[in-house]
Amino acid sequence: MIFASLAPLRFLLGIFCVSAVYSHANRIHGIFMKLVILDRDGVINEDSDDYIKSPGEWHPVPGSLAAIARLHRAGWRVVVATNQSGVGRGLFDLDTLMRIHEKMCRTVRDAGGQIDAVFFCPHAPQDHCRCRKPQPGLLIDIAERLRIKLTGVPLIGDSLRDLQAARTAGARPLLVKTGKGAATLQHPGLDPDVPVFRDLAGAVDALLTPDAG
Repeated sequence: MIFASLAPLRFLLGIFCVSAVYSHANRIHGIFMKLVILDRDGVINEDSDDYIKSPGEWHPVPGSLAAIARLHRAGWRVVVATNQSGVGRGLFDLDTLMRIHEKMCRTVRDAGGQIDAVFFCPHAPQDHCRCRKPQPGLLIDIAERLRIKLTGVPLIGDSLRDLQAARTAGARPLLVKTGKGAATLQHPGLDPDVPVFRDLAGAVDALLTPDAG
């Protein structure tokens, strides 16, 4: 099962109740809108080998809040797609995860940005689900719920599984060096054609450059 946590809930209503929600590769009624998908840990907030188990452990990567605010001002919709196996491992429950996401959305909003939706997989690896990245189910769920095609939609991640999920779903993978990004750069399975950026701010610089976005 894939969970779609839309925190706060009004962001869910703002997206799913409007038919004209689509990526830059989609067109409805002659209007275009741009969509970007972000991994959470290591991209928006600092990662931890011990997991982010409470709102107090959630700390933004320097520059990430301003980067999301820039996307918002430029008319991009921002959706988060994140593996949260800490739920399946029994390290924290869904209520705690919701509170973490509420803090994330509130902090982003206070910085002038907006996260329009948060999609997450709560399963542990041994569950063999279809939504845990590198499986594409989480991204397919985004496409189905938003009634869009993911062709060309940028997905910014720090791990190989983010990039693999993006490729399988037809999205455009971008790698950042924050979080697990430095280790991912050394992975033999990394596609050499994947663009690499120092952090989310650097990736956003590229997206907002006319010939790159």
